[in-house]
Amino acid sequence: MTELNSLSGRIHVLDPRLANQIAAGEVVERPSSVTKELIENAIDAGSQRIEVEIEQGGARLIKVRDDGIGIGEQDLPLALARHATSKISSLEDLEGVSSLGFRGEALASISSVSRLELVSNADEDPRQGWRVVAEGRSMEARVTPAPHPRGTSVAVRDLFFNTPARRKFLRTEKTEFAHVEEAFRRQALSRYDIAWVLRHNQKVVHQLPPGHTPAARERRIASLLGKNFIEHARYIEREAGGLRLSGWVGLPTHSRSQADQQYFFVNGRVVRDRLVAHAVRQAYRDVLYNGRHPVFVLYLELDPDVVDVNVHPTKHEVRFRDGRMVHDFLYSSLHHCLAASKPSDEEQASPEEHSEPADDPASPKAVEPPEPRWQQQGMPLSEGSDRHPGAERVRRFMQGYQALHPDHEETLLTPQPSPPSQRPAANEVREAPLAMPAHDATAAPPLGFALGQLHGVYILAQNAQGLVLVDMHAAHERIVYERMKNQLAAAKGIDTQPLLVPVSLAASRSEVATAESERDAIAQLGVELDVAGPETLLVRQLPALLAQADPEALVREMLEELARFGRTHQVEARIHELLSTMACHGSVRANRRLTLDEMNALLRDMERTERSDQCNHGRPTWTQMSMKALDRLFLRGQ
Repeated sequence: MTELNSLSGRIHVLDPRLANQIAAGEVVERPSSVTKELIENAIDAGSQRIEVEIEQGGARLIKVRDDGIGIGEQDLPLALARHATSKISSLEDLEGVSSLGFRGEALASISSVSRLELVSNADEDPRQGWRVVAEGRSMEARVTPAPHPRGTSVAVRDLFFNTPARRKFLRTEKTEFAHVEEAFRRQALSRYDIAWVLRHNQKVVHQLPPGHTPAARERRIASLLGKNFIEHARYIEREAGGLRLSGWVGLPTHSRSQADQQYFFVNGRVVRDRLVAHAVRQAYRDVLYNGRHPVFVLYLELDPDVVDVNVHPTKHEVRFRDGRMVHDFLYSSLHHCLAASKPSDEEQASPEEHSEPADDPASPKAVEPPEPRWQQQGMPLSEGSDRHPGAERVRRFMQGYQALHPDHEETLLTPQPSPPSQRPAANEVREAPLAMPAHDATAAPPLGFALGQLHGVYILAQNAQGLVLVDMHAAHERIVYERMKNQLAAAKGIDTQPLLVPVSLAASRSEVATAESERDAIAQLGVELDVAGPETLLVRQLPALLAQADPEALVREMLEELARFGRTHQVEARIHELLSTMACHGSVRANRRLTLDEMNALLRDMERTERSDQCNHGRPTWTQMSMKALDRLFLRGQ
């Protein structure tokens, strides 16, 4: 009854502070939200240097200082007023907005839940600065003189001091600063022409000079995301149909367990968009293991008139006028970039670059080319192999491993050649042995030569760079999977199978409309879908490989993708998932003892699969570990 009485009160206008605090609930979630809004204003001011100072994770102080155009004395009272902005003045400006901040709500909202002080100077004379603060329930602005260099400083103190319920939701200082640093990182990646400084509790965390050259930009990325990112990334630059995509794309071999290094910018604005995420996921679909996430820093540039940035209060989302065109452009650009990626320069280096000088008696150039079989035994673990590069390091690794796993000692010794009767069948591991390269019969292949098995699961091999560890089941599974995909592609179409009894689906009107408008696209995927009523669909046919799949789940996922992105990969993804399962069951199992011939045949098949035109380069089918890393591996175990 009390709630009903309160709802039946007379309509009244909220006071300005309460209205601003309600608005603050949309744009001010935590200190990182404040940092983002203040930095965006500094960027829009044309700054060349932006300094961010944080105390206690931002709960005590957030200060952003820039050297932009500043704010004049006459405009300062409006700077903290709600719905006051210099970025837009008409609907036409809103439809083609190119600035980061334009709503005119950020400073007013922030000042309602903190003690905000703004000092600015639009004159070259540092004595001409002015300070403005908002006080009282009416949020009246008070302007006083305050010397300040050209530019603006905004200090936000005691965030949520007057809203204890909001303050309770703040996490630890470390957690809050991590969010602030992430907000800083996104903005620093958006503008390389600006110098950036981030301090936390009077300590410099990041100090980034402007980057006007590609090398300087890569140094900034390495500073913010780590050297591994830039070392395992490829630069992409592609333009078509008024769209331009540039940036760095991580190779599939450098993926992460979480999507924490994915940065996408639209006209300089960092966004998290479903359409973009779907296009990237589809481009990486066949080159990443399940549960792994790609890394990238990408910049999309297009006409501001064809993208709507005013769809979310925090401006994290955008809406494209032609979402299908953007999706296809992103997918094709990334797909071609990944397909064209080559192994690193070190992996591509010729054998001569890694060989010993010619006058070295151990150099391959100083001896006659041996037979391939004896070449395999040219890297033994016996005492007589001291002259081979890295032999001592290999021996130390083996000794350490044998000390930890004495029960596997026999698997590390170079076995004798197996009799012909024990060699694998053609359909089991390989079709035929791969001959050594004619130009240098003594050079080790990219994956090297097998030395033995570890735990009945891993193949240990040695190449010119060091040791290689290969999961034999995962490797063989990828080989079989690629062969089955190629056979399916060579069939020039998808085999279909009519359902004995059509499956009736209860669908929404939008799903029915999508089924009608995308009938041809659905039919090309081997699915026959008829409209049986305003809210009913009939599934009459499926691809033969998916005859046992759930028709309802498959069709609903297809219609959802078609409605949202203009295309669907559900059928292809389901077929590839089935092929992957079949390949898994048809691959060599763990704990099976392989001969040297079988192991070397598997390594050569892996190399052929990697070189195949039907297979994207860079696929993580094998892992190469340095000698130093392997030393740390077994020494830590001891």
